[in-house]
Amino acid sequence: MWTVIYMAQSKEIVEKLQALLESRGILVKVRPVNKKDIDDKDCCYEVLVPESEVEQAHDIIIDAEL
Repeated sequence: MWTVIYMAQSKEIVEKLQALLESRGILVKVRPVNKKDIDDKDCCYEVLVPESEVEQAHDIIIDAEL
């Protein structure tokens, strides 16, 4: 099951976070909050990881100080 671990407020932030987590071997899905605003740079996005990797993903985000 996929779990939301972070809400990113811009495409730039979500791309950095996704790259960081994937570089550490974490599977990542990104989902726009409002699907009609997908092309909007300032759309909010949910960052999801498998439930089994939630704690590790949180640790990575905290250490990165995003």
